[in-house]
Amino acid sequence: MNSVPGSGPEFPEGIALVVGGSGGVGQAICKRAAASGSDVAITYRNNRAGAEQAATSVREAGRNAVLVQCDVADDAGLKQAVDALAAEHGRIHSVFVATGYDIKMRFIAEVTPQEWRRVINDDVNGFFNIVYATLPHLRAHGGCYVHIGSAGLLRWPPQDVLSVAPKGAVQQLIKGIAKEEGRNQVRANGIAIGVIETGMFLRLKQTAFDQAWHDAVLSTLSIKRYGQPEEVAEMAVFLASSRAGYVTGQMIALDGGWSL
Repeated sequence: MNSVPGSGPEFPEGIALVVGGSGGVGQAICKRAAASGSDVAITYRNNRAGAEQAATSVREAGRNAVLVQCDVADDAGLKQAVDALAAEHGRIHSVFVATGYDIKMRFIAEVTPQEWRRVINDDVNGFFNIVYATLPHLRAHGGCYVHIGSAGLLRWPPQDVLSVAPKGAVQQLIKGIAKEEGRNQVRANGIAIGVIETGMFLRLKQTAFDQAWHDAVLSTLSIKRYGQPEEVAEMAVFLASSRAGYVTGQMIALDGGWSL
């Protein structure tokens, strides 16, 4: 992970772990990581079909794909799965976190304590559990975390507190890991994404969002289109690779200029 860019492989021997690899962005990351020469472990909770699609793209690139069913809320089960993965493959060199959940749009005044606790548990506690399970393995050989967050951390989107607030806490954890673990050759970065045409957005694109909504969003973008999951994957894999070996503690906006 410390080679001069262009002087060696993008990834060392071992495996990349894509948490949430069954989703749209996660699948794109799996495919791009495999194209860059890495075997890939793909986690999923319920979406087995999406995980299989990701695995197919990895194998088509000539790399090994491993499916891991787990729940990030189950810290003990997650750690057991990660330990087994590291024992089998020798090393986990990268951890991509691309988990996503269907989250209701709410003004802060409308959020209930039950909703708040759920998103904090899913996003913040879930990310901490991922770090708890994987950090000892990254410390052993060096490696990188890449978290897929929200451009809402750069410009407040009304009614999106249930998505943005937890991701703010996660980004602070990213900065803390970068600061504390750099001496162990562990890097950590985040990507603040805008509207990406995949996953939940595609499911709701024609029903929950009317033309006025689309017009309003597009008017705020410097690049007058929505982002693609492949564009997120390109940035994510770059940040984890040896090409970005001196980049850590950053949050990169990938939002078409929405946050400007």
